[in-house]
Amino acid sequence: MRARQLNKPRSGGCDDASSPGQPCPGGAAERKQIPTLWFNALRNADWLTAERARAYGWILLALSIGVAVVWVALAPAGVDLAGKPIGADFTSFWAAARLALACGPASAYDVAAHHGAEISILHRDTGYAAFFYPPIFLMICLPLGLLPYPAALAAWLGATGLAYWRAVRAWLGARFGAMPVFAFPAVLVNAGHGQNGFLSAALFGAGALWLDTRPILAGACLGALAYKPQLGLMIPAALAIAGRWKTFAAAGLTVAVLAAASLLLFGADAWKGFLADSGLARAALEQGLVGDAKMQSAFAAVRLWGGPLWLAYGLQLAVVIAAAAGLIWLQRRSPRSAAEGPAMIVAAALASPFLLDYDLIILAIPLAWLLRAGARTGFLDGEKTTMAAAFALPLVSRMLATDARLPLAPFVMAAIFLVVLRRGALRPAPDGR
Repeated sequence: MRARQLNKPRSGGCDDASSPGQPCPGGAAERKQIPTLWFNALRNADWLTAERARAYGWILLALSIGVAVVWVALAPAGVDLAGKPIGADFTSFWAAARLALACGPASAYDVAAHHGAEISILHRDTGYAAFFYPPIFLMICLPLGLLPYPAALAAWLGATGLAYWRAVRAWLGARFGAMPVFAFPAVLVNAGHGQNGFLSAALFGAGALWLDTRPILAGACLGALAYKPQLGLMIPAALAIAGRWKTFAAAGLTVAVLAAASLLLFGADAWKGFLADSGLARAALEQGLVGDAKMQSAFAAVRLWGGPLWLAYGLQLAVVIAAAAGLIWLQRRSPRSAAEGPAMIVAAALASPFLLDYDLIILAIPLAWLLRAGARTGFLDGEKTTMAAAFALPLVSRMLATDARLPLAPFVMAAIFLVVLRRGALRPAPDGR
């Protein structure tokens, strides 16, 4: 619904005042209109034209490339400005793979040995990057241990980045080109950390894309997200709510096959080590060992504001229930609509208590779907503003939480979830996507 044009005040301004020193006749009316003007600007976002959006995107992409080049150029011998190896979080994956190859898979879950392997990269302690992943992920990491650290990091980001590109482009379409895919600030955040967000986005994107056309393959992609269990909390619920039992079964079978393969390859000791380390993972969450400002969840927001543990868990549970209710509403309002996959992805992000800023890259899929749909049929009230906020979120979320104690992520993700649900309830687009 378009905003109505506001009537201008009859007075021409302060120059029309009847006598010097008297207040401007139109001043009070203009001041009263300011909140309405701001509201309309946020609701309609007419200022965010296609030309401006492209310009902002190219600027962000150029800045991202520039930051990456400078960061690497100022990293002699692979040591970044923070005194850590380039792609600092990747040290966890590489060290785990090295240990598994040299000393046996179970050693990857020996915290002291794992930390020692990380220290060996620069021959000094730069802080510990824990390996809280199941042996399923260790199978993915294992080949990386055959390469030197810089080559392994390049191969990891290159392979997973390509998968991310293919998945997002499939949702976005060819007309928008590569710029929106790589200008998304989460790309720089994930690459800078050497993290696995590209892989998560690719699996989510492919799984959601193939729900109708290739349900078995979709289930295999979604089941493969078992490598990072905290992101898969809503997948079984979303598939069950939609009645996609073939995909549900394929996802469950994929998890079972991957778990069995890792058990055969690594033995039971690796799984015992992973389960033993789960206590440390829980402590990292509950005691803020990772840093509540780095987290993007409702749980972390409560803890950042000094809330007790029971309240953090309670609010996180309420978010999970609300997300499930949203998925149920969507299926009842518009069964198996084009929004089903994007809604599942945002719900998965909302449901996870252990969510970091590089994980926000999975929002690229719902944002791509919204952009494509809005460009074709027109944007709804508030849609462009919400999309812009979600797009910029990875760039500012950690900074605002750290410096201003303002955890924006749960609120922005909730807003984009509502936007996806609202658009999904509309009549399907001609191409069904």
